[in-house]
Amino acid sequence: MATGGFSSKRLGRVRALLERHVDSGFVPGAVAVVARHGGVHVEAAGYLAFEGAGSHIPMAGDTICRLGSMSKPIVAACAMTLVEDGTLRLDDPVDDLLPELADMRVLADPTGPLTETVAAERPITLRDLLTYTLGTGMVPAEPGTVPIADALNALGRPSPDEWMRRLGALPLVHQPGERWMYDTAADVTGVLIARATGMSFGDALRQRICDPLGMKDTAFSVSGESIGRLATAYERDNAATGEPVVDDGPDGQWSRPPAFESGGGGLVSTADDYLAFASALLAGGAHHGERVLSRASVTLMTSDQLTPAQKAVSGFWPGYFDAMGWGFGMSVRTRRTHLGPSVGSYGWPGFYGTAWYNDPAEDMTAILFLQRAHAGDQRLPRSQDFWTAVYQAIDD
Repeated sequence: MATGGFSSKRLGRVRALLERHVDSGFVPGAVAVVARHGGVHVEAAGYLAFEGAGSHIPMAGDTICRLGSMSKPIVAACAMTLVEDGTLRLDDPVDDLLPELADMRVLADPTGPLTETVAAERPITLRDLLTYTLGTGMVPAEPGTVPIADALNALGRPSPDEWMRRLGALPLVHQPGERWMYDTAADVTGVLIARATGMSFGDALRQRICDPLGMKDTAFSVSGESIGRLATAYERDNAATGEPVVDDGPDGQWSRPPAFESGGGGLVSTADDYLAFASALLAGGAHHGERVLSRASVTLMTSDQLTPAQKAVSGFWPGYFDAMGWGFGMSVRTRRTHLGPSVGSYGWPGFYGTAWYNDPAEDMTAILFLQRAHAGDQRLPRSQDFWTAVYQAIDD
């Protein structure tokens, strides 16, 4: 038996899975971390890139990767530190700090003209932001078919103040609190945190979450001395040649500070750093003697906050919430449908193939880091293979 109550033999299947992804040419490299009962197992295969200098640098626990939507749980945790110190309240309107969202209009028809609106029935609150029920967000639609989808996609990423002005000029898609809508709420929360603290969003994250937990590589860009540890991110294959397409390399978007620090998906981090964050949540808000959140806050964040009515009208597709709920900035498993994750597990994946869950029932954290865009391509391997490999290795 390996440490942490795993079978050494069966744990080898996690590494075998990574090696299959690398050997198939799906990714140049991948890292997995499985931690349980105080034992930590790190498996790495391949290299930082298919080409260039990165093709000779092995993937490791300190390899820097783009988190994509795995940024969202960190943002929610930071917001809760402001609730705990009395700066913000969950059920207070956010109008005072986000006046752009005061007195909002709401579309009479979510797919109809932007000019046909009704008044919002109530103000937007921090709880709405953390549960993604503020009334606007990602609208899956073909370009040119749904006016609000086109308008939201055209917002861009200017300065935070300009982005808020543009967002506030649009009507909400639904009434505040009516239904879950993905993504936009995390970016709004980032602007709220910056204004509430009087510092940049990145500085607030560093002061309240990253520095206390020793997350030295978690930020919105990669500094010069660390750029050699940044893995290259790839899009889907070129349809004509079958060659991998670089989406962001060492000298790309994340090599310099952004104009907009996106809470929805802008952070970079390492598997080592994310393990520190995940471990703090699993331990009730503290890690290595440093407490960043109370146990009460962690329990709230990781409990299903959506009502049956909200679930009935929400999600990307029918049945989206059949086995899943939503806490603050992350999903919560409400029904066991595979080997894992089990009921009560919480976490979230990211656009470039990163994924994370904490499983309190098993006292376990599982993290997968790779850099391959997944959206809209059914050919890409599902992260469920990773959870299967992890859970079948439990041996106690």
